[in-house]
Amino acid sequence: MTVRIATFNAENLLSRFDFSGFRNELRQDRVSQLYDFASEAQYRQAEIARAVSLTDDTRQLTALAIAEADADILCLQEVENLDTLHRFEYGYLFKMIGDGYRHKVLIEANDSRGINLAMLVREETLDGARIEVLDVTSHAHQTYEALGLYTPDLAGLAQPHDKVFKRDCLEVDVQVGTRRLTIYVVHFKSMGSSRDGIDGRTWTMPVRIAEARAVRKLITKRFGPDGGGKRYVIAGDFNDYSEKLVITGDRRNGYQFTPEDAEDGAVRVLTADGFAENVVMRRPVMDRWTLYHTRGPQERHLCQLDYLLASPAMTRTSRDRLPDIIRAGQPWRTLFPDGQDVERYPRTGWDRPKASDHCPVAMTFDLV
Repeated sequence: MTVRIATFNAENLLSRFDFSGFRNELRQDRVSQLYDFASEAQYRQAEIARAVSLTDDTRQLTALAIAEADADILCLQEVENLDTLHRFEYGYLFKMIGDGYRHKVLIEANDSRGINLAMLVREETLDGARIEVLDVTSHAHQTYEALGLYTPDLAGLAQPHDKVFKRDCLEVDVQVGTRRLTIYVVHFKSMGSSRDGIDGRTWTMPVRIAEARAVRKLITKRFGPDGGGKRYVIAGDFNDYSEKLVITGDRRNGYQFTPEDAEDGAVRVLTADGFAENVVMRRPVMDRWTLYHTRGPQERHLCQLDYLLASPAMTRTSRDRLPDIIRAGQPWRTLFPDGQDVERYPRTGWDRPKASDHCPVAMTFDLV
């Protein structure tokens, strides 16, 4: 018996319009900046037309990526609400995979932009085992103080009474056939831009490390410090990496991709001492990336931000399995190392539309 689990940051799966760009140019779409609007009403009409037109292509590509991942259990990040998820499944996913995901989980949590964690679950696995959602727990209320996680390096970033998770840690117990497992869906704090000469990853690192420690503490409290032999998977967008492929060169002379280790971060908090395995590390070092980052020719790299971290009980029966990374929804501007190019989905653009800026990660686990 197997179960296929995937994680995907669907990038702003929203059903609302954002008109704040009329008064704040920093929040205005770049195409809108080409025009002068005589009134806010005119801006709103233009923004609705722009968003609706782009969204249809984007969500077709998002659905194609999800269909290709072909997961029994799909963990999602950046979903507005349950109604949006229902509409997306009915209008887009259903046309590609049929009546696939009958169970939907979403609890609105802490994010100020209203982007939440969600889960889609089939009634049966691809090989016919029944899947049942047993219990759902939000940890959005947990604070640094309550979990004993406030440290001096958080000063200026958070207060002891602040909530640890910038979105949530969604804990979902499921039963697959006769086997039970727990999935923790997360979306850690984004890196943001540089501040006072310190790069965004560095100055926000203490927040993500605290989030990772909180996840490990919740699992340890429930299952014991070594995981207690239980099956669990930590899935989601960590907004952090332990290595990257630094890109140099140009179109005329060719591009070079150089692996480079990164300083310790949130990922290693959860993989230390064999607590969980980052299954993507089973792939070759040049082929582990799930996101293309660029701020122009002087700052470009590929890295893994999207993770399936599996407990020893999940991986010891799946030693020969490799995870899949779905990259066909990446925009054409994404630079691929030699031999990794894929056939993009129809209507994928240079920068947009695209399935997401992230790639889905999926893996089949043996449940013996």
